[in-house]
Amino acid sequence: MERLGTGIGWRPEIADAVERMPGIDWVEVVAENTCPGHLPESLRRLRERGVTVVPHGVSLGLGGADRPDESRLTALAERAEALGSPLVTEHIAFVRAGGVLTASPRLEAGHLLPVPRTRDALDVLCENVRIAQAALPVPLAVENIAALIAWPDEEMTEGQFLYELADRTGVRLLIDVANLHTNHVNRGEDPAAALADLPLEAIAYVHVAGGFERDGVWHDSHAHPIPRPVLDILTDLASRVSPPGVLLERDENFPEPAELEGELAAIRGAVEKGREQGGAPGTTVSRTREQAAAPTASASRTREQGAASATKASREQGAAATNASRTREHGAASATNASPTRGQGAAAATDASRVTAPVPAPDTTPARQRLALAQAALLSALVAGTPVPEGFDRVRLGVQARALAGKRADVVAKVAPELPVILGTEYRPAFLGYAHGHPMTGGYRRDALDFAGHLLGAGTVRDERALAELREWWLERSGSRPRSHRPGVRLARATRRVLLRR
Repeated sequence: MERLGTGIGWRPEIADAVERMPGIDWVEVVAENTCPGHLPESLRRLRERGVTVVPHGVSLGLGGADRPDESRLTALAERAEALGSPLVTEHIAFVRAGGVLTASPRLEAGHLLPVPRTRDALDVLCENVRIAQAALPVPLAVENIAALIAWPDEEMTEGQFLYELADRTGVRLLIDVANLHTNHVNRGEDPAAALADLPLEAIAYVHVAGGFERDGVWHDSHAHPIPRPVLDILTDLASRVSPPGVLLERDENFPEPAELEGELAAIRGAVEKGREQGGAPGTTVSRTREQAAAPTASASRTREQGAASATKASREQGAAATNASRTREHGAASATNASPTRGQGAAAATDASRVTAPVPAPDTTPARQRLALAQAALLSALVAGTPVPEGFDRVRLGVQARALAGKRADVVAKVAPELPVILGTEYRPAFLGYAHGHPMTGGYRRDALDFAGHLLGAGTVRDERALAELREWWLERSGSRPRSHRPGVRLARATRRVLLRR
């Protein structure tokens, strides 16, 4: 894996500061916010200086029940090529639900939501990752996410889940230590135990970010300074393995450049402290693999298969045999050609020369349908006010629902900055009231239009000036082309300007 060094998330608001910062080896950009044909001059200059740029996707939804969207994969591949990136990254999350698999309306979360750590979810995620890997021109790394809520009846810890994912697909991992801290506060999960379970040799790089705690809930804001517990987790990770790269994430509430440079220095210090504690990096992975000896029989079997695999091909064949066995246990018809026992599948994985034909991959259709129903029920409860699915914490779901609505309001204000100007102090309460009964079904720009249309139809805007401006804004953007580009509108506006001059 390429050594990246120390980096920072590139954002337009701090572009000039990033260019001037000493010791920046690489930057990460939000893939959906870049256009391959119109790269910002700041990114061009950084690339010309030899600074590596990595696109970081947020909308693919690899943890969702559907297979990855081809157009989104194509867009991610185009950005990787335009930026000359050595890899691309995405999240282990679902961001939409519903649709064909559930015969229900498609809903958008507008945020990264956790997948259940179950066999169904793992099988679906592994297939989705393989589809993405085949479509991308460079290696893929996937990130663990922060979560306010936990799924009931999970079958694996986060470490076990990520280990199996990496072992079965060969995908690299982007480990966010801030997210490990978030899950520690919100879900009681031990960050050290998660690190001990991970295949640390698969780490591509590490994210570090800040957040805040309110009423016992940690919010991964990316808008606050890095807290000491997050730096301590980074030190623990660096004591186990030398991370190829470490990156500071900051998405809003940007401080002065000197403060950002101070946080980068703290990150470097935490990594160096970990190296001093851990000794030679070459010995730390082996020690961690021993520490990661199976908390469960399933995880143990996975580790034995991974250690026994001499080549990537044999590892994939062993994983396919294991998957086929699991599918037969679930009753999937396609698994009748699988190996009779999981042990035989593991034995075959140790000697690729004994495999005479590839073992068919499991049919994930039943797992996708079960996962789709579960994710649609959860997302509907969060954004449409439907009943909370059994087993979920109602209080935490309420916190998550409010967080999703708040993020929608914030992002809509960014993509349609005219709306807060037109509506003034009424914008946020009006949007939150709208969001409660109107789930997002498209992107944020569509959401802004739908919100404005709702206000116009509801007749709740009493200020005549604001109402006229809102109607003009909506009409300008709701047609197939802007009204200002239509001949009749241009003539009417020109006539009005002439009359006003008289």
